[in-house]
Amino acid sequence: MVKCRITVLRRTFHEDLAEEHLQARTGKCGEFEEGQEFITESPTAKPDSFPCSFAWHDIHRFLLTLMQGGSFDNYVGKTGKMWKWMKTDNSYITCCTDGIRPVIFKLEVIDR
Repeated sequence: MVKCRITVLRRTFHEDLAEEHLQARTGKCGEFEEGQEFITESPTAKPDSFPCSFAWHDIHRFLLTLMQGGSFDNYVGKTGKMWKWMKTDNSYITCCTDGIRPVIFKLEVIDR
């Protein structure tokens, strides 16, 4: 069974965007803590301990790729040249789609 670790790397907050666009005061996402880890054996079933369904929806497609043996190791630029993207095979850095206070996650295969 393939297992992946989801690690919260950073919680960010764009105060200027919040002041311009939000009605209520807010800050960094309160659902996650930096360094928090979650283990999953399914790219489609959110772990019970993972607190945000919106963030899960954003990251599960990348988990699906990693857990089915795919990778994000190579990137093809506008010129068509392929170059290595991630330093570590079987991992990916992504974030949730909250534009005001996104949370950045590291996804990594830990067991095949």
